[in-house]
Amino acid sequence: MPAAAAPLISCVQKLVLYETRARFFLVGSNPAETKYRVLKIDRTEPKDLVIIDDKHVYTQQEVRELLGRLDLGNRTKIGQKGSSGLSRAVSAFGVVGFVRFLEGYYIVLITKRRKMADIGGHAIYKIEDTNMIYIPNDSVRVTHPDEARYLRIFQNVDLSSNFYFSYSYDLSHSLQYNLTVLRMPLEILKTETSQTRQESFDIFEDEGLSAQGGSGVFGICSKPYEKYVWNGKLLEAVKNTVHRDWLLYIIHGFCGQSKLLIYGRPIYVTLIARRSSKFAGTRFLKRGANCEGDVANEVETEQILYDASVMSFSAGSYSSYVQVRGSVPLYWSQDISTMMPKPPITLDQADPFAHVAALHFDQMLQRFGSPIIILNLVKEREKRKHERILSEELVAAVTYLNQFLPPEHAIIYIPWDMAKYTKSKLCNVLDRLNVIAESVVKKTGFFVNRPDSYCSILRPDEKWNELGGCVVSTGRLQTGVLRTNCVDCLDRTNTAQFMVGKCALAYQLYSLGLIDKPNLQFDTDAVRLFEELYEDHGDTLSLQYGGSQLVHRVKTYRKIAPWTQHSKDIMQTLSRYYSNAFSDADRQDSINLFLGVFKPTEGKPHLWELPTDFYLHHKNTLGLSQTRRSYTYWWTTDVLKHLPLPFDEVTCAENRRKLTVKKFHKYEEEIDIHNEFFRPYELSSFDETFCLAMTNSTRDFMPKNMGIDPSPFTVRKPDETGKSVLGNKSNREETVLQRKTAASAPPPPSEEAVSSSSEDDSGTDKEDEGAVSQRSTPVKVTDTGDNTKITENVVQSTKDVYGVNLSDVPSEDDLTIYTRFVQLGQSQHKPDKSSQQFCTKLHLDRVINLIPISSFSQDNIYEVQPPRADRKSIEIFHAHIQAGKGNMQPLGKEDFFMYREYIRNRYL
Repeated sequence: MPAAAAPLISCVQKLVLYETRARFFLVGSNPAETKYRVLKIDRTEPKDLVIIDDKHVYTQQEVRELLGRLDLGNRTKIGQKGSSGLSRAVSAFGVVGFVRFLEGYYIVLITKRRKMADIGGHAIYKIEDTNMIYIPNDSVRVTHPDEARYLRIFQNVDLSSNFYFSYSYDLSHSLQYNLTVLRMPLEILKTETSQTRQESFDIFEDEGLSAQGGSGVFGICSKPYEKYVWNGKLLEAVKNTVHRDWLLYIIHGFCGQSKLLIYGRPIYVTLIARRSSKFAGTRFLKRGANCEGDVANEVETEQILYDASVMSFSAGSYSSYVQVRGSVPLYWSQDISTMMPKPPITLDQADPFAHVAALHFDQMLQRFGSPIIILNLVKEREKRKHERILSEELVAAVTYLNQFLPPEHAIIYIPWDMAKYTKSKLCNVLDRLNVIAESVVKKTGFFVNRPDSYCSILRPDEKWNELGGCVVSTGRLQTGVLRTNCVDCLDRTNTAQFMVGKCALAYQLYSLGLIDKPNLQFDTDAVRLFEELYEDHGDTLSLQYGGSQLVHRVKTYRKIAPWTQHSKDIMQTLSRYYSNAFSDADRQDSINLFLGVFKPTEGKPHLWELPTDFYLHHKNTLGLSQTRRSYTYWWTTDVLKHLPLPFDEVTCAENRRKLTVKKFHKYEEEIDIHNEFFRPYELSSFDETFCLAMTNSTRDFMPKNMGIDPSPFTVRKPDETGKSVLGNKSNREETVLQRKTAASAPPPPSEEAVSSSSEDDSGTDKEDEGAVSQRSTPVKVTDTGDNTKITENVVQSTKDVYGVNLSDVPSEDDLTIYTRFVQLGQSQHKPDKSSQQFCTKLHLDRVINLIPISSFSQDNIYEVQPPRADRKSIEIFHAHIQAGKGNMQPLGKEDFFMYREYIRNRYL
């Protein structure tokens, strides 16, 4: 039975730009090249953008005939075949948008793409390369001397660096929103379909609907969330004149996906980070918030987990968890003119009624629901007041706003000085973060699109019953969100988000019936895979905002980072300082121009002539607002009545206006995700298949040794991972090379040199140490004469021959074990009188003598002597028995010290 609703798939995925002297013709088609659309762009207007879209769907034959007529009609002479009137300019995969500086318009096309993730068959692509083409022809072009400089600044935003798009999945919204929209009641979808049909400009769009009857499927396309769309301004000039298939919205941030194999069952773990396009910029140039409540470095991170063996959104199992990072929502900044690594923090404006914080949290309540949980990681105790300024102001703002909210929907504030706990040798930072993560996930819950499994209902876990969120008939919804911040929202924030994500991942796996308890431990293949995803995620976001990769990683806070990591951290710190001091200003100008914050205008100051961009991001400085928000009722109308559910996901008239609903036959390409994913009309190679190339827990993390438990939830030793095995292999090769070169090396001058070299080798790992210990050492052979001849023993080591180190003489314990083994083997055979007599005479120390006690010769029932226990073990056992009866022994001084140390390390 087909699904009631499905996401709309864009029919414009392959583009070819044809050019004549007067016009550009942009021909777009679906992947199968069965449906085409054509855009006509006028090239005779020097400064205006004239685009004509007939919104007609062409067949392949019709497009060929159209292009043939255009070619024939634009030749210089009729019938001349030498010079073509229609030339092919470029092939592309999508339109980023149109932009104008001081001359005419440019069109920005995506010319290369790479698949980065797959969510239920919906592909997510990364932009690899773009092409920027000037639209007006040379005969009408009006040149301007500053045009080239603006073009260079605009192209400073590298579109091939972490920009993503999808033809069928809305990346600006969460998975919970996208699947909630698909599960709207059928009655609402039918009314929306009739409204769309009345308001549609496309006279061919609804052809054949009456013939379909009631067997159709509703295709749904939602309006993107503008905050996370980065080419909204570039598409603003055409979005009301062209068909929606031409509009390709891109996000900026991070997207990564890995495959978690659980005994062959493929589970895809996806991490998507959406960077806000509002108040966007670089580290020291964008701090705090603007007058509209948008904060700097605001990133929404979503982790998606789904069973890849079932691809459909309606039949598959999907789960997601969302958390947010962002600068402290206050008016504050740092002066970088002092050239200090840590410029002083200054509060720019007094905000006694927390106006900007109210705007920010109102946005969060509308998108995520309640509760909003703030995890503030800035320093609380400082010799000189620096970061503490932000904490004090944020506490005052949250306290003021909470007094007007109902207590059950109040903003939760959690302060925790992460830097102080990191410096303490007695405290485990990640243990404390894990406690915070558990409490946070229990309050917000997470999204899963299926009801609780029967085994969870039958044998529920203790933590599962305490889980928050909203339980519905189709599964669970996440209500509320965690908002994490430090000063930069980079290093400390990424580690805290990883710990919360790790805790949520355990609940997600448990909800899908993949683990028996919602708990994951470090040093398992699953957590290592998740940690690598989060480190890539943190490095990418840190490069975008701070100019360098992460300085402190998860391994740093676990205190297991290698000694080489310290030097890398220093280099990243220097790189970040250099970027902030010398290149951030140019990057900020490029972002302002790309996002349309600054629009070049003839007769006004240029972008590089502005002393500051403060007025561009704070609109209230250019004019007074006619409406003033209430100081007490600081939330948007209707948001409060639907809490804890987010207002954006509530079925109401305002949200329905954001949807485009259309009815299709169940086999139409616009809603057929099977056709979109497998593409049976294309010749494909297994080597190029994305699902085989992505990171795999079995291939990249599981140990390669035989007999290892293949479960990704088994705790491994640090040297047991697949990656470290490869490293040991290279170390082994180095050891063999050293062994070969040692045969031709001169002997050491003295025994002291040999001992010192052995001390140097003690720093390596155990396997290398064992290999080096087998190295052939020079042996001196002295003749009876005065001359001394020195030879070298070049005999191959036993480890190379047998794979293990064999000693010359077995130890006494090994001989005893071997004797026991032989004795047990002999006892398994049918006993005869001679062997019994031999066994009674033979008595070996520490050997278990098995004496047959059965009357039947075929039985293997023997008399076994009980093992001997020492005095200390007997005392411990008797103390244990007495404790069970309630007779406790008095605690000694050492016991009190041990308990006090445990409490200090665990909780303080």
